[in-house]
Amino acid sequence: MNITVLALDSVFDTGLSAVLDAFTTANELAPMLEAPQPVFNVTLAGIRPAVRSAQGMQLPVVPLAYAPAPDLLILPAIGHKMPEPLQAALASAEVAEAGAVLRRQAGQGVRIAAACIGTFVLAESGLLDGEEATTTWWLTPMFRQRYPKVRLDAQRMVVASGRFITAGAALSHLDMSLALIRQASPELAAMVARYLVVDARPAQSAYVISDHLAHADPLVAGFDRWVRQHLAEGFQLEAAAAALATSKRTLARRLQEVLGKTPVNYVQDLRIERAVHLLKTSDQNVDRIAEQVGYRDGVTLRTLLRRKLGKGLRDIRVTARSA
Repeated sequence: MNITVLALDSVFDTGLSAVLDAFTTANELAPMLEAPQPVFNVTLAGIRPAVRSAQGMQLPVVPLAYAPAPDLLILPAIGHKMPEPLQAALASAEVAEAGAVLRRQAGQGVRIAAACIGTFVLAESGLLDGEEATTTWWLTPMFRQRYPKVRLDAQRMVVASGRFITAGAALSHLDMSLALIRQASPELAAMVARYLVVDARPAQSAYVISDHLAHADPLVAGFDRWVRQHLAEGFQLEAAAAALATSKRTLARRLQEVLGKTPVNYVQDLRIERAVHLLKTSDQNVDRIAEQVGYRDGVTLRTLLRRKLGKGLRDIRVTARSA
């Protein structure tokens, strides 16, 4: 399989290395398995003849025109983590050229994968319109506003949709690479994961800092503060809207636009966030904690914790007992 890894200027060093190391490791481990395994021929290519990483390292890129015709093109993140510098980078001539390359490759049937900030470059090309995708969690408000036609599911770590695969924040480059290897050989992907000591991480929701996202919009930030102040009370959207001098409809619409959640879902997330904190830092039982986060008893809270955290709930309890 021919793979082109397209490195744009200021490519994120860790993301690029994770991709290259995953496929190199797969090729090294393949002979250890009994059944014949795929060989990944990886070419590091650039649109520009000289590419430097975000940490200033010169990369040995092959001009894209001289790279072998790819079966798969991978777009690692560029190293712009905050909205303002990212907006400037997305307006660059190189990103515009990358968009043309991506559209041309997609038109030839090439599969395309992008991780973290690389998902913005892919979305900028228009190829993700109408497709499901994920992106780096702390930039989901910007992504939703900039690419409203993309069906964003930022809770998931890796999303496959048509010919496209997108992955979440930073080290999701490794999750994405394992998913791509798994498509060719599940057995080989499992071995690579073991050698690289990588656990399955189907969701990035456990890493999300809710108030970071909320502060992307003044009205949402105000709602976040109001909910946290009234967390132990029964939630009423009418009361929240009145306190923020807005309508229920406007508040709900803004939450959907910025966070992709309903007010009730966001309140639920904050209650779970607080409950997990109390489970880790206090010796209170679930029933007592439930009262402090707005539930009448522990049954509902236990159900939500299991649904949201799964096996992670047991780890939290172990950590709390050992603290």
